[in-house]
Amino acid sequence: MEIFDIRTVGARLALLIADDEGMSTAEYAIGTIAAAAFGAVLYAVVTGDSIVTALTDIIDRALNTAV
Repeated sequence: MEIFDIRTVGARLALLIADDEGMSTAEYAIGTIAAAAFGAVLYAVVTGDSIVTALTDIIDRALNTAV
């Protein structure tokens, strides 16, 4: 009598791979933190003086282009 049948081991591995119980809350928390951090970095970049100046220059050039 074998302790581990190959079908039993395969079935247990399949359950372990597919079982993600309890992970969704942690995944949502990490995703929320990552999104907030990305938003903070993006806000800092966009509100920086160099970006505002560059966007203003682009808009001025577009408005003052001779047709």
